[in-house]
Amino acid sequence: MSSGPGHIELARSLDSIHIGRRHRKDLGDIDALAASIDQDDLLQLITIDPEGNLVCGLRRYTAMRKLGWKTTNVWVRTGISDRLSQLLAERDDDTLHKPLTQTEAATLFRELKTLLAEDAALRQEASRFTAKTGGEAGSGGGANLAPPPGVSGKARAQAAQMVTGRNSYTTLERINRLQDLAADPAQPDSVRTAAAEELARIDAGAGVISAFQRVGAAQSVAELERLAADPAASDAEREQALGEAERLRAEEESAVRAAELERLAAEALARVRA
Repeated sequence: MSSGPGHIELARSLDSIHIGRRHRKDLGDIDALAASIDQDDLLQLITIDPEGNLVCGLRRYTAMRKLGWKTTNVWVRTGISDRLSQLLAERDDDTLHKPLTQTEAATLFRELKTLLAEDAALRQEASRFTAKTGGEAGSGGGANLAPPPGVSGKARAQAAQMVTGRNSYTTLERINRLQDLAADPAQPDSVRTAAAEELARIDAGAGVISAFQRVGAAQSVAELERLAADPAASDAEREQALGEAERLRAEEESAVRAAELERLAAEALARVRA
């Protein structure tokens, strides 16, 4: 066993390491990584926290499992037990070894945004408590982790900066919206399917804005179809809604641009509602 600042190195059975929930879904070419480890051994140890939770090295862990390894040396790091610190460590590891897909990055952004907002609220409450009692800052149950140096602004801008290196969060929030639609059982099947397909296209390199527009059009079409089947509507209203939905389906098949399709769908829905 060896030690260093804030960490120790020791042997650990792979069965005793807890993976937990990870943002990475696409592990990439594990066969090639396993072959490299088999030939050159593990050049960089995986990292766990004192409770045995994996922090960095999911791809290396998976490759060792594939090779049939039972034990491996690991770094045990202290000071990363809170969820926000773990997320930042996972982000750094993913960025250095295999970039996250756009949807994985958006999922990480969502959780970072929430935790940063909670962390800021705790620090603000701690400051109020200190001001009222005259105590020392940091002694009143504040947050465990201050924002990273050089990162400022609201939680979503901070989270976007951490994930992408830019303060722009609009693209990430659009992806989050598509993820919500794909997972929402209250949405029509056509909308959920459209959102899931667009997310797959985004990870394959398609544009986020056009994907968002196509799903917006799908929502309008689904609402028109609902109105066309509404027994409380008049025959004329149902017929109009059905006609608008069919016309939009034809526009979709003609490969009209996403922005134009979204505009036409919104106008059709407005006409029926009027």
